[in-house]
Amino acid sequence: MQALTNKRVLMGVSGGIAAYKSADLVRRLREAGAEVRVVMTESATQFITPLTLQALSGHRVHRHLLDPDSEAAMGHIDLARWADVVLVAPATANFMARLAHGMADDLLTTLCLASAAPVALAPAMNQQMWTNPATRANAALLAQRGVHLFGPGDGSQACGEVGPGRMLEPVQLIALTAGLFATGRLAGLNVLVTAGPTREEIDPVRCLTNYSSGKMGYAVAAAAAEAGAVVTLISGPVALAAPETVRRIDVRTAREMHDAVTGLASDQDIVIAAAAVADYRPRARAAHKVKKGGQVVTLELEPTDDILASVTALKQRPFTVGFAAETEDLERNARHKRMAKSLDMIAANWVGREGGGFDSDENELTVFWEGGRKLLPHDTKDRLARELIDLIAERYHAKNTTQNS
Repeated sequence: MQALTNKRVLMGVSGGIAAYKSADLVRRLREAGAEVRVVMTESATQFITPLTLQALSGHRVHRHLLDPDSEAAMGHIDLARWADVVLVAPATANFMARLAHGMADDLLTTLCLASAAPVALAPAMNQQMWTNPATRANAALLAQRGVHLFGPGDGSQACGEVGPGRMLEPVQLIALTAGLFATGRLAGLNVLVTAGPTREEIDPVRCLTNYSSGKMGYAVAAAAAEAGAVVTLISGPVALAAPETVRRIDVRTAREMHDAVTGLASDQDIVIAAAAVADYRPRARAAHKVKKGGQVVTLELEPTDDILASVTALKQRPFTVGFAAETEDLERNARHKRMAKSLDMIAANWVGREGGGFDSDENELTVFWEGGRKLLPHDTKDRLARELIDLIAERYHAKNTTQNS
């Protein structure tokens, strides 16, 4: 399921008989592409062992708020920051009551309060407990505060009674969790994304290229698809699989990327140029391998076609977003590039520094547009991509609202 690919799911397990379903839920979350960390309450360990969930998640199960092994680094805060979503399944009446009243007396409630990620609960309890006015009031209060309630379902229960209170099945919970990432902010729009490097041939075995891995562009394409867009990804040579539902067009050279982009750009609502396209190519390609003979070889270069300038020069131009990878004067260079190429927005990042840039799983972006700027702090490229898509959607809709008013 595309929406959960590379997502970080912090799964909480509280103490109810439905905890036996948690093992299957962890397994299915991982099959859907998610990375899963598990937090258990002490009562949950009476129903299912931490070892089972550790084996299925591939990570140590967290149980204690004051853990000597991790608390020196504020382990509960690290977990809260790590999560893209917190899913508590099962969520008992007791757990819901404590969370509704802001209690942080164990690791799981503390994480729910400390995380900025969406929190979802899968209630599971006896049908009389679910219909009790106290539980209904707690559920309403949690929903009012933005907590997502997945269920409960209706049917036979472990106690022998029949009614509402069953925890939803893992397949249902996975679909609902995936839906939290489907924002719909670009629904119905055509979005073209470029990604990866280009290769400019010197001879049959050598080329000019760069260190781009394509990770940022592919993350942007996935985030745009999650937001409801019809996404076309034009990719240079990378070792990445295209996100589901995304149409991928493979190219090698700057000229091929230029032709592919300009051939489609007029039919796009948004173009996001995240590819690291070569600025120069050899003026002539040697027909045979240039042999090493000890002599100095001079390589004459010519500029490649400017893809972004070609897109913004279109009569019916799309909303165009560029990228700038800089080693110095980031803001000045990024603003100059945005103005010179008539871009609606530009996302700039440092390269050659530790913890970001090419081939890293993490980065930091500063985004500029006419009259504004926003820093997207250091984070995984997947999260940065979702933040960037939200910002692009905001600016795109603001521009179109202004033009149509």
